[in-house]
Amino acid sequence: MERARAAVAEAPAVSAARLRAAALVTGATLLLLALWLAWPALAEAAVNTAPPASPVKLIFIHHSTGQAWLDDGHGGLGLALRDNNYFVSDTNYGWGASSPAVLPLSRGTDIGSTTDIGDWWSWFRGPDAPTYLPTLYTSTDQWCAYSRLATDPGGENEIIMFKSCFPNSQLSGPDSPAPAIADDPLKGESCGGSDFTVANAKGIYNDLLGYFGAHTDKLFVAIVAPPVSSPDTPGGRALANWLVDHWLQDPGYSAGNVFVFDYYTVLTSRRGDGGSDVGLAGGNHDRTWNGAIQHTTSAGPNHSVYPSAGGDSHPNKAGDLKATAEFVPLLNAAYNVWKGNPGSDTGRPTTSAPRSASVRKGHSATLYYRVSDGQSAAATVVIRIKTRSGAARKTLTLGMRGTGSLRHASFTCALARGKYRFWVDARDYSGNPARRPLGHNWLTVK
Repeated sequence: MERARAAVAEAPAVSAARLRAAALVTGATLLLLALWLAWPALAEAAVNTAPPASPVKLIFIHHSTGQAWLDDGHGGLGLALRDNNYFVSDTNYGWGASSPAVLPLSRGTDIGSTTDIGDWWSWFRGPDAPTYLPTLYTSTDQWCAYSRLATDPGGENEIIMFKSCFPNSQLSGPDSPAPAIADDPLKGESCGGSDFTVANAKGIYNDLLGYFGAHTDKLFVAIVAPPVSSPDTPGGRALANWLVDHWLQDPGYSAGNVFVFDYYTVLTSRRGDGGSDVGLAGGNHDRTWNGAIQHTTSAGPNHSVYPSAGGDSHPNKAGDLKATAEFVPLLNAAYNVWKGNPGSDTGRPTTSAPRSASVRKGHSATLYYRVSDGQSAAATVVIRIKTRSGAARKTLTLGMRGTGSLRHASFTCALARGKYRFWVDARDYSGNPARRPLGHNWLTVK
């Protein structure tokens, strides 16, 4: 199964020389450089994976798997971020107990020690969030050993990365419906137990969008929790797919300042000889490939194939190096889109409405549509409902939506009984409007 990522648009070609320069070249970075040079599709990618032109401050909320991923001699993420012009800070166990400030406890311990899915509600939405977040945004703490830029560029952290550890991939069913946050038993709680379900996890993430969408001065990067080495975790796969493909389609969110990286999926495939499948056409990936954002999930099991010695679920070096090679170009692309630098895409999207719709007045109407674009993985979508004579009656502003797939929008229909035509309009990341005539179809209100 392969999908185009909705959160990051495609952009123009970046030269191989520039991409290679993005990973230069000390110590363990040589390993990353070798991966990049062996990846010809990336060198020709149409997405704008160029690093920021000036240093950007990033802070990473994580625990042990994040520590190994950052480590120069393991995953090399710290080096790669440094060499792509990010000034990296991080939190870990103990953060908030004394440095940079003494913060309120969460679940009876310091906030830095609580990074389960339910804890993200505490960090961003809970009663102590107004105390946690100003400290997080200004922190330059370095809790782990990794190389970073020598000079702090000043100002607040612009990019907020957050990741739960692998026990958080062991979710149970059901996976729907997601509860409203007031009714979600997972908020502020640790992973495990009967409340640790896919549906409740979705409820937590849905509520986070309310905060993220109101703070567009930050780019929030959600790292999907990695898989365990055993047993299979279909719930973890279900949540990962939902986060990538559906979470950011919430009709209440259109800010474009959230990026998801599927760390879970990246760690579920490798070569038959046990080596990493980074840069290979097959396998499970979350990356740029042949000029597009590629998310493939069907080529491996629902567990980690990169365990540490003895089957330990912490990802081994090969797995984390693969994750680094796939993540950093996507982060660059997400940052460029967020900052309005997607590139020189001049192609225009096309829209279609392949199905008519019928609804009883006062009930929920569902309108199906598709936006197609050969150079942009997402577009801002608006559906306008008009009378037969062309008088506007309702506008659905959907925000950023992925291109290519058939999608739908629902609303409670209060229109007078009769027959209407709905029109699908779109504008891609580079501002190109949809080709005319716009896709359209009929809506009948009974």
